[in-house]
Amino acid sequence: MALTHKQKEKVTSEVKRHEKDTGSPEYQIALFTEKIRKLTDHLKKNPKDFHSRRGLLKMVSKRKKLLMYLEKTNEKAYKKLIKKLELKG
Repeated sequence: MALTHKQKEKVTSEVKRHEKDTGSPEYQIALFTEKIRKLTDHLKKNPKDFHSRRGLLKMVSKRKKLLMYLEKTNEKAYKKLIKKLELKG
């Protein structure tokens, strides 16, 4: 269920601030979003996988906290990221 290097690159290429960016909120939110989408598909096929469900809930919570932080610190980047990742739509 982990993302491969190519999948990470595809998801984060538009969001990166610079070439070696791995810690910016935008980068982390993009990764969490992709992982959440994969886990959601997995849980549709395996509804009794409660361990993965717990991991999904933790990821959603972390992403929410990062989104709130980004909204407070850089509202322009927040709106751009929301539009790009198709969140809250």
